[in-house]
Amino acid sequence: MSERRKHYIPLESNPEVFTQLIHTLGVSSALEFTDVLSLDEPDLIAMMPRPVLALTLAFPAPGEHYYKKLEEQNRHMQTYTGSGDGEDVIWYKQTIGNACGLYAILHSISNGPAREFVTPDSDFAQLLAKITPLAPEERALALEDSKEVEAAHLHAGKSGVTTAPDPKDSVDYHYLAFVKSHKNGRIYQLDGMRKGPVDTGVAVADGEDIFGEAGRGLVKQLIEQENSVGFSLMALVRTTD
Repeated sequence: MSERRKHYIPLESNPEVFTQLIHTLGVSSALEFTDVLSLDEPDLIAMMPRPVLALTLAFPAPGEHYYKKLEEQNRHMQTYTGSGDGEDVIWYKQTIGNACGLYAILHSISNGPAREFVTPDSDFAQLLAKITPLAPEERALALEDSKEVEAAHLHAGKSGVTTAPDPKDSVDYHYLAFVKSHKNGRIYQLDGMRKGPVDTGVAVADGEDIFGEAGRGLVKQLIEQENSVGFSLMALVRTTD
């Protein structure tokens, strides 16, 4: 973390904050984030607005313990080198400190059906067109250099219910996203701290979305692997108003 060129204010796990940020970047007001109240309770699952376009998960990631576990996970991955329109998913390597919430958001709106809601000529549409052909390292630097993204994130970081921490404060939570590939229909786990996108091998069934039984199963599996409590799950959905 000491090698980061930039640090952003950590985002509060709050659907209003996440929604505000995507709208500022240029995603249509037809999309919003909402809390997921249950992965098991049929009545609560039935209340979820559908379709769900992406999921963002915040989970406990305390200091050295988390980074040692992350190092072990990355040891078994090849470094991702994909770029261009042929990618199964758009993946961003995290190079900005305390910005994992931002990366989860960008992964959510860059992939699957959410891409269709990026307003043409918006700041994010222009950024997406610029970074898509780039290799992961160059893509990361282009994102770091985006003044529009930095300004939008700063505003969102200060708009939560809790007092905004210092950008360089140690944070004990981490975000990642689950998205559907616009190429092959499979679900990918996207985390900017990994060496690349993780293809779960699980496809979204016909007539279902990423919050179907298969997608919920992947989230539950990850939660069980982390063997902790304090998770927060949000879904990117069509606006209900």
